[in-house]
Amino acid sequence: MEYRYLGRTGTKVSAFALGGSSFGSRASEEESIKIIDEALDFGINLIDTSNIYGKGESERIIGKAIKNKRQNVILASKFGAEATNEINQNGASRRWIRIAVEQSLLRLKTDYIDLYQLHVPFEFVDYEEILLTLNDLVKEGKIHHIGTSNHLGWQIVQAQAISGRYHIQRFTSEQTPYSIINRRMEFELAEIAKHYDLSLFVYSPLSGGLLTGKYTAGQAAQSDSRAATLKGYVDSLDPELVENEYKFKIIAKLQLLAHESGISLPDMAIAFTQSHPSVTSTLWGPRTLEQLKAYISGAQLKLGTDVLDAIDAIVPPGKRIDDKEQTWTPEWMSTERRRR
Repeated sequence: MEYRYLGRTGTKVSAFALGGSSFGSRASEEESIKIIDEALDFGINLIDTSNIYGKGESERIIGKAIKNKRQNVILASKFGAEATNEINQNGASRRWIRIAVEQSLLRLKTDYIDLYQLHVPFEFVDYEEILLTLNDLVKEGKIHHIGTSNHLGWQIVQAQAISGRYHIQRFTSEQTPYSIINRRMEFELAEIAKHYDLSLFVYSPLSGGLLTGKYTAGQAAQSDSRAATLKGYVDSLDPELVENEYKFKIIAKLQLLAHESGISLPDMAIAFTQSHPSVTSTLWGPRTLEQLKAYISGAQLKLGTDVLDAIDAIVPPGKRIDDKEQTWTPEWMSTERRRR
């Protein structure tokens, strides 16, 4: 396993990281603990979760699994994307950040969180409010470093400027989607990360299952596939829809390239995320131990320049071919805001 610095903090994290989005929801506690143990044995030292995963169960399970291994784990969690209509029980206010971190610490059974991340941006909360609160938590030892997730480039730049102005803790990382068919990160975030010495943690390397190689344009998805399970709910995964034909034809070209290169499409997709110098860690989110082992089997693969050039010819750098693959929609894109 290769280890890389988390920004300029001096802390080292593994090139591959374990995401806990399935723990306590799509993966049972027993299966989740097996996945965590296997990942740690493989050399992964960064585990990422959120207070919303499994309605808090993910944090609880991770805390239980690493209880006797805490010193070997760089533990990352997130706040701010809580799905509740309760007033002041979500978001990024000073009040809620303090409540959220205490709740996460209890579930994780730890005295500190190595990396505490703002899950999504907030239009109506000043970065001064967020950063000054997080700075206090660092001083108190409850968190060590701070980061963002799903942020746009200008938001990261704005936050960095505010940290400099107040001489307080600054965000050291950004968590963003990145895959062969979603290369938007390369357009702007990669250079911003380089400029500010930010670590980029990339997730969804298989684009939500699109790069598993299971789907063919115009044909029904296998009954046990994610596309079949979510049919009617997540249209971007449905290979039968006419509007998805272009996307699945591109994926078919990638499948052919992988076959001609003597590798599988999923392995090529995982290795691709590690080919960009701005990427610090690629997050895996397995639901089963078998899925984790499949990730591990291709983790040592390095793509040659010829394969990378061939990928560029199919999906140009900086391009996202699936406009529906967007994990966060800005407030200013709402119908009300667009009609003012």
